[in-house]
Amino acid sequence: MIYGVGQGFNLITPLLVVPFLISVCGVANFGKTSIAMAITFFLMVFIDYGCEIIGVKSAAIYRENKIQLEKIFVNTIASKCVLLVVTIVAVSILFVVIPFFKAEQSLYFFCIPILIAQCFNPTWFLQGLEEFKWITTLTIISKIFYLVAIFLFINQKSDYIFVNLFWGIGNLLGYGLVFVYTIKKHQFSFLKTQKAEVISILKNNFSFFLSQIFVSLQMYAPIMLLGFIGNNFLAGQYKIIEQIIVVFKTYLILFFNFLYPRVCYLIETNVKLALQFWKNYNGLNFLFIILSMVFLFCFSDDAISYFTKKEITETSKLLQLAVAIPILMSISLPLKQLLLGFNKQKIYVRNTMIMVVLNLAVMAFLIPIYKINGVLISLIITEICTMLVYYFNLKSNVFKQH
Repeated sequence: MIYGVGQGFNLITPLLVVPFLISVCGVANFGKTSIAMAITFFLMVFIDYGCEIIGVKSAAIYRENKIQLEKIFVNTIASKCVLLVVTIVAVSILFVVIPFFKAEQSLYFFCIPILIAQCFNPTWFLQGLEEFKWITTLTIISKIFYLVAIFLFINQKSDYIFVNLFWGIGNLLGYGLVFVYTIKKHQFSFLKTQKAEVISILKNNFSFFLSQIFVSLQMYAPIMLLGFIGNNFLAGQYKIIEQIIVVFKTYLILFFNFLYPRVCYLIETNVKLALQFWKNYNGLNFLFIILSMVFLFCFSDDAISYFTKKEITETSKLLQLAVAIPILMSISLPLKQLLLGFNKQKIYVRNTMIMVVLNLAVMAFLIPIYKINGVLISLIITEICTMLVYYFNLKSNVFKQH
């Protein structure tokens, strides 16, 4: 319940902010901020470097070992700092040189605080220890600041360039406070950072990092491609649909994050109990998603009209197609839990790369012809393929043995 309260802020915040931003800044400018945010979220993968999965699992397994926990925490943060510097230097050059970014240079440079905040984001560590009250604390602090800043300072169309800046400052505040608390509570010392361990993290996590690049591309490529191939208005229209669907996608990812440490821990101690735990929670969650998507399909016009009063019928039909995505995710994400929990990372990495390349190819082909429909169709096809690959790998490697 504590975790749910915090994540409720994550889900509610966009529902409060997006209609306001569209009314003040317009759909096209909202599309610009959405493209910039998608690119920034993609860049965050270079800073996380797989710690949101590998780091969580390591912290969960060694939760009773203070020496190992300190080693995991300080060396992971040190490696993220190295990656942060490299990433900021690289993207700053791109923002100055490439015309697409140069045209909205201020907007993109104002996204850099988001990257800095992500470097010191302790969520991965807290998830591993299942200290969800502190995840809730940092979430509430960052989102309250963001909400207040948006409603106070976004007053005219040209203010859209500050939207992502406020998100970054809010994250810096929330993550920073809990980061300092975590260090003090566990008495971690960065003086114990080991250069060899940092290099080892960068080397050993590389293949998994590559897979996360592909995962991130799958998540954020649609709006980026719509912006590059189409226009800002199409990107804004897609973002309205995504903003509704992302409530359920975010919920599913958070549900994954909530269960993943426990599943990993139980697999190490009692496989039968782990599988029973996995079936019970994910089975109930699947029923919840099905009912939610049926409801959303029936009331799609009302959902769209909350965000905008223009082109409701056309956008509503797109939303009705998009409801298939959370349903498929509610199957594929639990399968991914088991795949990673049973150390099938190679299968996961290989499948992820193949599926994302397929997705991007289909998307690039369909967007010029079918526009947003093309994006949604490609996402549905990819999710079905991913689900089937995960299932058949688990069927032969896990389900038959246990």
